[in-house]
Amino acid sequence: MDKHVVSINISEKKGTKKFPVDNATLKIDHGIVGDAHANNWHRQISLLANESVKKMNEDNGMDLTPGCFGENITTEGIDLKTLPLGTVIKIGDIVELEVTQIGKECHDRCHIYYEAGDCIMPKEGIFVKVLKDGDIAKGDKMDVINS
Repeated sequence: MDKHVVSINISEKKGTKKFPVDNATLKIDHGIVGDAHANNWHRQISLLANESVKKMNEDNGMDLTPGCFGENITTEGIDLKTLPLGTVIKIGDIVELEVTQIGKECHDRCHIYYEAGDCIMPKEGIFVKVLKDGDIAKGDKMDVINS
């Protein structure tokens, strides 16, 4: 199966909806340049599988698009929620990310939760830190290189 980046999503301020961009620069000890959630911590970038978004749509009769769950990178072809901590994911020819957290605790219910009665990001989203920086683009090939 083809593994690739479906969407790259950023927000300029915390608490606002993320919007899609065609490409992004990822930096070590930071995350995505221009994203309000980037910082030198273990949750620099969030990822969610497009398969999870599609399933949420099918199960709830919704029409959600990549980025609706607040994820920075929407992927295709990798079962993200099953990757162990420490797994290294490569995007394109240069960028490498390390899985640092699976899921998260939601302290506040998001608008998706109120619309659908559920949100998949806390259960199926993952967080990574940047090991090798560089530029990525929508459609870039992805691979799990160490799990």
